[in-house]
Amino acid sequence: MDHSLQVEILKELIHQLDEGKNIDAGIQYRMPTSSYVCPDVAAQEWQTFFVQHPQLIGLSGDLPGPGTFLTTDDFGTPILATRDKEGIYRAFLNACRHRAVKVATEERGRQVVFTCPFHHWSYGGNGALLNVSDESDFGQIDRKRLGLVELPAVEQGGLLWVHPRPEGDLKVDELLGETLAAELEGFSLGDLVFAGHKTIDMQLNWKLANDTFGETYHFQKLHRNTLGRIYLGNNLHLKEFGRHHRFVTANRGIEAIRALPETDWNILKATFVLYFLFPNIQMVVNEQSVSLIRIYPDRTNPGRSVTRISFYYSRAAMDEASKDAGITAEDVYSIDARQDAGPSLAASLEVFRSTVEHEDYLMGEMQQRAAENGLMKEIIFGRNEPALHHFHQSYREALNLPPLEETKAS
Repeated sequence: MDHSLQVEILKELIHQLDEGKNIDAGIQYRMPTSSYVCPDVAAQEWQTFFVQHPQLIGLSGDLPGPGTFLTTDDFGTPILATRDKEGIYRAFLNACRHRAVKVATEERGRQVVFTCPFHHWSYGGNGALLNVSDESDFGQIDRKRLGLVELPAVEQGGLLWVHPRPEGDLKVDELLGETLAAELEGFSLGDLVFAGHKTIDMQLNWKLANDTFGETYHFQKLHRNTLGRIYLGNNLHLKEFGRHHRFVTANRGIEAIRALPETDWNILKATFVLYFLFPNIQMVVNEQSVSLIRIYPDRTNPGRSVTRISFYYSRAAMDEASKDAGITAEDVYSIDARQDAGPSLAASLEVFRSTVEHEDYLMGEMQQRAAENGLMKEIIFGRNEPALHHFHQSYREALNLPPLEETKAS
């Protein structure tokens, strides 16, 4: 991020803290609770935002070298993503061309040949059909036409994108906008190392899970004994990039920043910087780490969602953590969930357990039950919650729904 922009954002947050006033959107909105429970809306969301929309599935560090792979099955299309022998990122439908069984069942690893467990047809990391078992019995086939079904895949700025449909349009600069794409590239996301992951599976609509990351109003209330010890709350910088946005809030390090000359101000030492990538991605950028939060609906149950959190660290941080834990860098890649990779990862896992899972999402489950009851027809987004305004207005526009209605004091 450009240093002059860092100074501008930090000055805005310092001003809010000194004035004792949060960001002010100047307007309140009424949000219909039916949006969290309606099966027809949920079906429309699934098709529009997941089946037919480009998906961010990870960072470059998820595929750390030739012969690595990862799989995901969260948005209606089972994906096998690989870095082939030439180091090229590719994505395929994870289905054998014979009888459509998955050719890779593990979540991630190192593998150059993928063999279907059903009849042992095998494929290379570039998707090519390598072998048909007992081909003389099966009969001749055209192997060139029966490689894995390849999907549009782009690796750009350290982000791994895939479109769930072979004919899908995937242009990252158009998807993000050139300004946001360039800003994200400035964080050198492609240099980060995958360190571990966590899944939160709870009974709340996927939009309620997204809402968790949309305001700082609750930090010193709900999180006073957890995240509130680190972050001040009631301060927010928000910048919209079309349907995406940047969300910045101060931590207690901002007090030390005040004593430094502006030339030494570093936004990552005094805040967390969160990027919301429409429709379901929250990415938190810290000084030596990034947390990628991917939120998915349950296509059959509007009242359930699954959140996938992946943690990435700088190579220096991972080398130090590996040394402290007495394990090699190669071991770090192979250890599931990597809880032993050092205190930084343990702290990240604890934040998402104690704060997001046990506090934020617990509130979301209560909201979900109330919405399902049907007696409370709407909720209110306040003047100090503009990120929620932005997400829900963008969401409704994308589905051709009427915009949220303004709340007016009587």
